Amino acid sequence: MDPFAQALKELTAALESLGVRYAVGGSLASSTHGLFRATEDGDLIADVHPFHLPKLAAALGSGWYADVPLMETALRAGRAFNLIHMGTALKFDVFPASTEFHTAQLDRAQLRRLRLEGAVPCRVTTAEDILLAKLRWYCDGGEISDRQWNDIVGLISANQTLDHDYLQRWAQRLGVTRLLEKAQADAQVL
Repeated sequence: MDPFAQALKELTAALESLGVRYAVGGSLASSTHGLFRATEDGDLIADVHPFHLPKLAAALGSGWYADVPLMETALRAGRAFNLIHMGTALKFDVFPASTEFHTAQLDRAQLRRLRLEGAVPCRVTTAEDILLAKLRWYCDGGEISDRQWNDIVGLISANQTLDHDYLQRWAQRLGVTRLLEKAQADAQVL
């Protein structure tokens, strides 16, 4: 089994054992729905609360670096916290579900098999939701990341049946309508 797949399997099993809703996002999700690209870490959105953190660290066990006080500090600040699989040094960023868009991503997440050797099915954000999230990240990053832009255009190109009403509604709410239109135009050129 791919080391990334093994680590992700352990993490999602721990979250599921605690009843924590989660969805894989970031490059793992965009690679599942669009063009594959290698990534050095994993991103998850999780409906995680302070009382979950000690239980999560215990469920992961000694094979993981999970510093509960640092996780609590990040959670209180509304920021992601890191979990590191010690055997592989793979890092996972867990973003707390703190916005309506996060909730929508969790509600719409689908059981999918990631493009990793031996990957087990896990909850993954939809093509529309990872597209919107990447548009927001691209905007927040100063609109300079070619890697993010290629992911965005690749998602549009690879998914002919996107829910355009949903995309338009959330793009407006997230302030990325202009970028969505530009990405759609760039995808038409391919």
